Amino acid sequence: MKNKIIYLVLITLTCVSSYSQASKKEVKGNKEYDKLAYIDAIKTYERIYAKGYKSPDMLLKIGNAYYFNAELEKANKWFDELYATNPDQDAEFYYRFAQTLRATKDYTKSDTMMAKFGEKSGNDARAQLFSKNRNYLDEIKNNSGRYKIENAGINSKYSDYGTAFMGTKVIFSSARDTGNFSKRIHTWTGQYFTNLYGSPIAEDGSLGAVDKFGKKINTKFHEDTPAFTKDGKTVYFTRNNYLDKRGFDAGKVTLLKIYTAKVDKDGNWKDITPLPFNSDSYQTAHPALSADEKTLYFASDMEGSRGQSDLYRVKISDDGSFGTPENLGDKINTPGRETYPFVNDDNELYFASDGQPGLGGLDIFITKIPKDGSLEFKKVLNVGEEANSSKDDFALIINSKTKRGFLSSNRDGGQGNDDIYKFVETRPIWCEQLLHGVVTDAQTKAILPGAKVILFDEKFKQLQETIADAEGKYEFKEVECNTKYYVRTSLETYTTKESPVIIGKTDGKTELNIELEKSEKQVKPGDDIADVFGINLIYFDLDKWNIRPDAAVDLAKVLDVLEQYPTMTIDIRSHTDSRASHAYNEKLSDRRAKSTREWLIKNGIAAKRLTAKGYGENQLVNKCADDVQCTEEEHQLNRRSQFIITSL
Repeated sequence: MKNKIIYLVLITLTCVSSYSQASKKEVKGNKEYDKLAYIDAIKTYERIYAKGYKSPDMLLKIGNAYYFNAELEKANKWFDELYATNPDQDAEFYYRFAQTLRATKDYTKSDTMMAKFGEKSGNDARAQLFSKNRNYLDEIKNNSGRYKIENAGINSKYSDYGTAFMGTKVIFSSARDTGNFSKRIHTWTGQYFTNLYGSPIAEDGSLGAVDKFGKKINTKFHEDTPAFTKDGKTVYFTRNNYLDKRGFDAGKVTLLKIYTAKVDKDGNWKDITPLPFNSDSYQTAHPALSADEKTLYFASDMEGSRGQSDLYRVKISDDGSFGTPENLGDKINTPGRETYPFVNDDNELYFASDGQPGLGGLDIFITKIPKDGSLEFKKVLNVGEEANSSKDDFALIINSKTKRGFLSSNRDGGQGNDDIYKFVETRPIWCEQLLHGVVTDAQTKAILPGAKVILFDEKFKQLQETIADAEGKYEFKEVECNTKYYVRTSLETYTTKESPVIIGKTDGKTELNIELEKSEKQVKPGDDIADVFGINLIYFDLDKWNIRPDAAVDLAKVLDVLEQYPTMTIDIRSHTDSRASHAYNEKLSDRRAKSTREWLIKNGIAAKRLTAKGYGENQLVNKCADDVQCTEEEHQLNRRSQFIITSL
């Protein structure tokens, strides 16, 4: 018994000692986690997990550490265990879990987690986007198959990413080991700090030998994602907060800033300068120039950002000074990450996001920059597979003429953490049509040259304007497929007309011919005033003949004509359909015609100018007589009111 007691005590002491040691290691892991040293934190947490010690907080932190390091499949393992242990988590957990599930292609469970995220987060923009785009996988499928992608041939076993065009070369970022005597390891990624490298582009898009780029630009810290002016004389690039000395934020973390440099006559980079909107307290990164080089796009988490990083733009003045950065708004930015912008010569903005609906991790998206300079961007589209995968896909650049380009990804089958892929785009993503037609006179069918035709979107924002040519023809280019528009047409002496139109779902043409009514119409005895104003019915309640308020609106039109022409006389005729008996219909229609006459008299028209009679079903305009099967629409053609001019 004594020996057994001693044995039990020893076991207890051993367990306490081991637990104390594990707790200390977890504390160490927490500190490393808080310092963004995610690789070390993962190792620490996993070692104590292997010894059988775990907690919900630790599972979450291991999952987050892998998530932040873009290893979503590994993060999924820990999130899945945490969810199985306790499914009641904070809102952001469900969003991250959903992202990792997409990385494993479990889209059904991912959508379930996004629904839970929506319930927990309330009005989070990512949840709203998901709710509005529940068929996002169908849209991605429609946009897929447009790229022929292959390894760019310059990748190492380390991270290679973030390409930029510089003339006939590609400049990119790499953490590859260049054999330096002093090798600085970044504790977040466990890799060397990145520098810029260059490679020549062959005519077929393949890349040549790799050389280190820009000796004075590369430092012992991170440099990546450059953007060059077309003349190659100016570069904007990302670097850790380091110029003459290293800078820190309040937490002693060295953040990212955007710098610019000029090239001298010998090809050396000089005058390295941080941009004026940088800060020690927030990050700016991944610059991209507009086609006209008058606007710089970039990513930042500065104050006013909607998410972990947002896209911004800033104007570049002719003297090289910068305006105030402007957030690109809710159509682009989400509470997630928007990053790596690129603008091609067609004014299309590409960017990466994990907040917009995608396949997992960062996906690449495209939109069109408005020509008017507003923030009313065209619909944001996921560019689809093969450009996107269930992993991180980002930093797409493309030559608008050759349709060749490069993107970065940590997808399966690569050589390193991130790899560079070259591609050819085989068809455009936008489905656009030509909207066209002819403007004619509604009565004479004569063509109407010179008519002004304006195209509006569904919210009546003006998009395009044109004038009908000598043949009355008009056209609008680049209208979106499967989209509703309004076409407003006007011409002197004609009534302006607004016509809705829905564009077809595939490429091609949509025809919308427009007939305009004369604003002043000639009338003569025998004409029907109801035809002028399109009055078909003067509505009465069932078995009633008193004038209803809605009928009074149409009668007021007739009243106005009679007031304009004080010698005009009219005959009011009321008709019914064939349902009910002849006698009943005749009496009812007569009462309604006379009620209409009395309303006009009451409103100031002399009784001698008005006659009225009901014709029941005696003057049907179609086949719908007694015992003939007709639709409600066919019967309605017979229920009509007429205001026949008898004299002028």
